[in-house]
Amino acid sequence: MRKFLSILMIGFVLVLAACSSNNASNTETAEAGNTESETDTSNEEKSKSSGEKQTVTFWHSMGGAGQEALNAIVDSYNSSQDNVQVNAEYQGTYDEALTKFNSVAGTDSAPTIIQTFEIGTMSMINSGSILPIQELIDKDGYDMSNLEENIINYYSLDDTFYSMPFNSSTPVMYYNKDAFEAAGLDPEAPPETFEEVEEASKAIVESNSDMSGFALQAYGWLYEQLLANQGALLLNNDNGRSDTPTEIGWKKDEGKSIFEWVKRMIDDGTFANYGTNGDNMVAGFLAGDVAMFLQSSASSRDVIDNAPFEVGIAFLPYPEEKERAGVAIGGASLWMIDGKPEAETDAAWDFMKYLQTPEVQAEWHVGTGYFAINPDAYDEPVVKEAYEEMPQLQVTVDQLQATTPSYATQGALMDMIPEGRKIMETALETVYNGGDVDDAYNTAVEQFNAAIEQANAARGE
Repeated sequence: MRKFLSILMIGFVLVLAACSSNNASNTETAEAGNTESETDTSNEEKSKSSGEKQTVTFWHSMGGAGQEALNAIVDSYNSSQDNVQVNAEYQGTYDEALTKFNSVAGTDSAPTIIQTFEIGTMSMINSGSILPIQELIDKDGYDMSNLEENIINYYSLDDTFYSMPFNSSTPVMYYNKDAFEAAGLDPEAPPETFEEVEEASKAIVESNSDMSGFALQAYGWLYEQLLANQGALLLNNDNGRSDTPTEIGWKKDEGKSIFEWVKRMIDDGTFANYGTNGDNMVAGFLAGDVAMFLQSSASSRDVIDNAPFEVGIAFLPYPEEKERAGVAIGGASLWMIDGKPEAETDAAWDFMKYLQTPEVQAEWHVGTGYFAINPDAYDEPVVKEAYEEMPQLQVTVDQLQATTPSYATQGALMDMIPEGRKIMETALETVYNGGDVDDAYNTAVEQFNAAIEQANAARGE
């Protein structure tokens, strides 16, 4: 596996350098059916006359392997043409980066582009500091319909794109195939429903008393996804897409089912409680302490590469009385900051388009586990080779593309969602630690509705 990854990374650099990153992104977007914009030509003329590259400051929150992959892409773009210099600057977590941005918004210290997590969408729109990329799409004649439908659906509001999707992921279920086989379970037929997860957990614990069956991180994003997979809304008014939300959107049986599911496994002695600590949960899985867990598809490469056993990846489970609806997109997008010189904005737009090309998206998908925003990337040789080596990666894409588009799977929009996630995390932890399901659930609903009301009052609505 390490040999494969080394060859892959070397191939990444050589392919991008040899092709001069497809001889600049204007050529790439033309091949995708887009026309070269007048602003790109103007950019080139200005750069040639001054002899200097136009600088674009790109604030991001990618760490570890993601940062390495991103830096390689930025370097390849910078070396592919003589007009633009993108400087990628790590700003900490999404929350930390957003806090820094809010402190410099409207000043010369603000970046040209900032990467912001999906639940920061309404905060960015309401900030008054961003330039909707729809203006650049219209000006350039750029075709967004070539991109993955279930990804761009999240970032489209009232037929307007405010930001460019970039690193996108959804949760999947990871499982230990060796543990399944030892428990007499079919490792090629993972559980699909809540109830099947419970039964598999019992069989695993019976075969190995040192291993728990299932773990669910107390994470608000996972709670939202388990709702969406039932076709349930997080917020009313079509998840905040037809009007400003005024209360929760899910029904009691939908929201409470997740708490009851966990409680049944706690009572059976098959549940592993890692609280809110996702790193400990992954470490427990790799150590053989738990056989199944839910986590972002973006973790797939790390989990597969580091497990001393064969890892399986499966679709997100759902209650057996429901039909699978699918998942809502997670991750982050890139925002263009308003008030910058035209040449700087045009240069940043050129870089954004470059990131969406099939060749770049193929390398990004294989190198990180994030989805390819451009589905043509899945036809690239580097992806096909990776799928032969790690077919689990394709499962994450299959789940996304099997998702039924709806308001539930399109995802919720409101600036209080980060607070709402913390509320649900506290409620889940209460149940994990022996608290009453009804009390925890009812308190969470009351607090969630209060947070919605307070957010609306703060905006004078």
